[in-house]
Amino acid sequence: MPKILLIDDDPTFCLMLSTFLKRQQYEVKTAFTANEGLQQLKAGTFDLVLTDFRLPDKNGLELLEQIRVLTTEVPVILMTHYADIRTAVRAIKMGAFEYLAKPINPDETLLTIRKALSRNAKGVESEAAIPMRNRFSFVKGASPQSLQLEEYIALIAPTNMSVIIEGESGTGKEYVARKIHQSSKRHNKPFVAIDCGALSKELAGSELFGHVKGSFTGAMADKEGQFEAANGGTLFLDEIGNLSYEIQVKLLRAIQERKVRKIGSNTDLDVDVRIIAATNEDLVQAVSQGEFREDLYHRLNEFKINISPLRDRQADILIFADYFLEVANHELERDVNGFDAAVTVAMERYSWPGNLRELKNVVKRAVLLAKGNEITLDDLPPEIAYHIPMPTNIVTPPDATRVAPVTDLRSATERSEKELILDMLERVKYNKSKAARLLNIDRKTLYNKMRQYNIDA
Repeated sequence: MPKILLIDDDPTFCLMLSTFLKRQQYEVKTAFTANEGLQQLKAGTFDLVLTDFRLPDKNGLELLEQIRVLTTEVPVILMTHYADIRTAVRAIKMGAFEYLAKPINPDETLLTIRKALSRNAKGVESEAAIPMRNRFSFVKGASPQSLQLEEYIALIAPTNMSVIIEGESGTGKEYVARKIHQSSKRHNKPFVAIDCGALSKELAGSELFGHVKGSFTGAMADKEGQFEAANGGTLFLDEIGNLSYEIQVKLLRAIQERKVRKIGSNTDLDVDVRIIAATNEDLVQAVSQGEFREDLYHRLNEFKINISPLRDRQADILIFADYFLEVANHELERDVNGFDAAVTVAMERYSWPGNLRELKNVVKRAVLLAKGNEITLDDLPPEIAYHIPMPTNIVTPPDATRVAPVTDLRSATERSEKELILDMLERVKYNKSKAARLLNIDRKTLYNKMRQYNIDA
């Protein structure tokens, strides 16, 4: 069970947060001053430090500096009411893992803790630090696109080729990257993931390549870059299109020469790293617009994988929904058995613009709201429960003697609009306010349309 040291001078907040974390299967020790926290850190072994920024005897940066004297391995997360970007940058440059603003969001805090615990001092994934059911699991879909994805992973994994993974946000690009790593000859070496979209121009060089003590203001100690941390393994660069042009130049050199130079250093370090990059944008277009280096693109694009959006993989929706249900039951300590028939129809009908990430969040919310053994339409957001796909064509009824085929565009549009309104009214049991909201129109417009089409309700 991972052990967390919580340092905060607010006893009520400490009690609340420690109770929450203990429910998530973490062992928590509390301290109310910086010095008390340092004493506990000297006396015991901890996997993570979670500390307030403003303490009675020290501020967070002073405490962080002293923690780094005691240990460079334990990740530190700072919390404060006084969110300040400059302070956050300084804290991260000094070795903090993350910076959270109070009042904290429990889900965000838990996610940050899990990310911090998933890496040891060298940035290596540490499965022992993650509760068993929250470890990475790759779910296989049943759609043709998913089957092809499996083939590509099996084909590319044993090689050392660089890979670009393209797909909309939320399609599971990092999961695919992890699967490639786990199926490769490097599987017993580090897998290090970096969100390039979260790196500022100032921090990107330090995060990727490291820095030496004194190389810039706030560089209180040498820092290992993620290239060095991933040595022998795989480096996953998510949203790579967000890297600045200057960093792209350094990245190209590191990939081609297999060498990196820390900021402020005069010597190179040899690295053996496989690169997997991911993006939700069109890198070819970015190259044509001069926003992404063409030579770097071709160096990375030894093999490309496109992940289809969930709306194009209907056969996968319920497979992933069942998996997310299992995960949500575990995290929320619930025992929901499944989805009723109406919910499965609604899920397969919805377009899922947020892809797997949206599906996961919707299922988790539904598990929390469920009053019985099954998830019902009442547990889903109304835009999903009562979603009606817009008709893509007009179907001529089989009995052409009774209903003439529609050949006039205006008439066809009016007929489709009338059917859509009628269908929605029936679904919401003629609650006009709800129908108007789900149709994305106001009540006055709905009433006008009902009069126009002689809908009596």
